[in-house]
Amino acid sequence: MDLRIDGRRALVTGSSSGLGEAIARLLAEEGAEVVVHGRDEARTRAVAKDIGAAAVAIGDLATDAGADAVAAAAGEIDVLVNNAGRYDTVGWTDSTAEHWQEFYNVNVVSGIRMIHRLVPGMRARAWGRVIQIGGGLAVQPMAMQPHYNATLAARHNLTVSLARELSGTGVTSNVVAPGAILADATQRLMTSLAPEHGWGEEWPEIERNAARNFVPNDIGRFGRPEEIAGAVAYLCSPYADYVSGATLRVDGGAIRSVA
Repeated sequence: MDLRIDGRRALVTGSSSGLGEAIARLLAEEGAEVVVHGRDEARTRAVAKDIGAAAVAIGDLATDAGADAVAAAAGEIDVLVNNAGRYDTVGWTDSTAEHWQEFYNVNVVSGIRMIHRLVPGMRARAWGRVIQIGGGLAVQPMAMQPHYNATLAARHNLTVSLARELSGTGVTSNVVAPGAILADATQRLMTSLAPEHGWGEEWPEIERNAARNFVPNDIGRFGRPEEIAGAVAYLCSPYADYVSGATLRVDGGAIRSVA
């Protein structure tokens, strides 16, 4: 299926590894001119070379100066995917006020910085896509990582507000909400928890048991980065012209809600 995004210039923040890399790779395969972003220059350039990216943008989006540098390197952007962010497993006892502030800056304000810098150009050209990577914990948070859960909720909320702001401009704002996605950090965490919970010793068994007991969903496994990338690619395409302020959940049915 041709998603008709040839020539569209897309910035995927935090695309030097993991989920962001998978998104950048698929968009490049679909013909988009992808700008790969990261803070580690060597790793970012390696990914950009591997996927045939149009450009590289190096900078820390948690600072205004870093956001300025990334926007300058990216140039005129048609698609902004705000993926960059942090994740940990700190609980309420250890999540200080400073911890909350740091996570809000990194996970929420960093995306706002890029919206402020790049969306005006989209409006002027009367076409664009702004996509936040959110998550099911935005609407069904767990006790652990409360600061992280709250930043996801903020990403979902700002997406709808931005969609209302962009009404009639030709620019849309939507969210892709992954469930538990299999990445190196996820596999390490589940493997470390396996002995305590009796999930087994080999990864296939650990994944099956963790997906049933820790992050239950209808599919019985963790999601793959490519599956999230597919949802992002759809929202970038003209096939999603009528999608505005929406949350596209890709979580195996983990969120038990009809809304």
